[in-house]
Amino acid sequence: MSPQEMHTLPPSLQEALRPHAAGASAETSAERLNAAAAGLKNMQQLIQLRWIAVVGQVVTILVVYFGFGIHLPLEHMMWALGCLVAFNLVSMLRCRIDRDVSNTELFVALLVDVAVLTMQLYLSGGATNPFVFLYLLQVILGAVLLEPWSTWTMVGVTSLCFAGLAMFSLPLPLPLDLARGLASPYIQGTLICFALNAALLAVFIKRITRNLRARDARLADLRQRAAEEEHIVRMGLLASGAAHELGTPLATLSVILGDWQHLPHFSSDPELLAEVSEMQVQIERCKSIVSGILLSAGEARGDSSAKTTVSEFLQELVDEWRATRPVVAFTYENRFGDDVLMVDDSAIEQMICNVLDNALEASPRWLRLDAEREGDALTLSVTDSGPGFAPGMLSQFGKPYQSTKGRPGAGLGLFLVVNVARTIGGTVEASNRPEGGAIVKITLPLAAIALEEEPAHGH
Repeated sequence: MSPQEMHTLPPSLQEALRPHAAGASAETSAERLNAAAAGLKNMQQLIQLRWIAVVGQVVTILVVYFGFGIHLPLEHMMWALGCLVAFNLVSMLRCRIDRDVSNTELFVALLVDVAVLTMQLYLSGGATNPFVFLYLLQVILGAVLLEPWSTWTMVGVTSLCFAGLAMFSLPLPLPLDLARGLASPYIQGTLICFALNAALLAVFIKRITRNLRARDARLADLRQRAAEEEHIVRMGLLASGAAHELGTPLATLSVILGDWQHLPHFSSDPELLAEVSEMQVQIERCKSIVSGILLSAGEARGDSSAKTTVSEFLQELVDEWRATRPVVAFTYENRFGDDVLMVDDSAIEQMICNVLDNALEASPRWLRLDAEREGDALTLSVTDSGPGFAPGMLSQFGKPYQSTKGRPGAGLGLFLVVNVARTIGGTVEASNRPEGGAIVKITLPLAAIALEEEPAHGH
């Protein structure tokens, strides 16, 4: 890992150097939030299913009462449906107010559905009602949505409800007449119940499974980010230690070169004197990089962040980069528009320089940097005319050790660039140009880098 790659560590490295237990705690907290978000989507699915149940029960009750002429206690059954509608409205309001849904809330919602179904079955034949198999729908939903203890509790509750209906409810005045096959009203009801169960399970289990897969994907992404941040912590410790070790020899070299400039042998040879001056410039640059590493690690407080503007910051960065790199043709265009105050952040500076350095290695003869304002974000596009990214690298862009340089430790530069941008809420995207070369686009939210202008106070 080169000093420049190490120097792109984010300014919040001192926070990352805290014990790993804090990172593990943050990861656990993020997992809980992710699970709550998935719970909200599952609760919304239950609300939709409940509306379908309300409509289905109304239609079934009316068909049985008026179509088959079977007497049912309509008033009590409609009161039960009214309670289910009221509970569903409260559930919708709760989802709008608080978007975190726990396992307990899903469990309670399913218990309410079981209670209303039990009441309707009690009023319409109990265990002899063919729609008693709707209990299976509640159990399967519980198996998909709930934690194991909640699922087995749901199995026990529905079994007790079924047993209670068999013991205490009155059967429907409906002959089983099973020998008539599909002409039997009981067989017809059982067929409708089976088709309803199958259709609802096919539709809603598929949706719920999709929600769970999305939750698992987000958890995997969170774990990957945690692993990458831990990798940055290890590199930060290595960079800080290396910076301490390099400080003394660099200072010694600087003193020696300063003495050499005054020796007659060097001062009388302009070419040799120019080489010594160039060596001093490069050593000063190395010292600046080392100081930046220590500053990022919270171990040096000599320099404080300076106030500047976006345009001034970019112009100074471009001038310094152009003066210290062997670039043949470099084009810089600033289309940012109205300038904005910002902090001169060394991490952002090194992040941009790192992208430019990578592009320079791929395209030493031509390079371009464009700065634009897209909404509330600063967009920087680095374009080169090199061979472009390999397809495998594009799919793994921003992962550590993804490089075509063929040397140990290569590929950390862009990994750090992506993580620095992500730390402040930005993004980094890479793509190949149709005409050849590549383009890397950095998007940084202005809210994360800009300073609010201080209001003028009158005296």
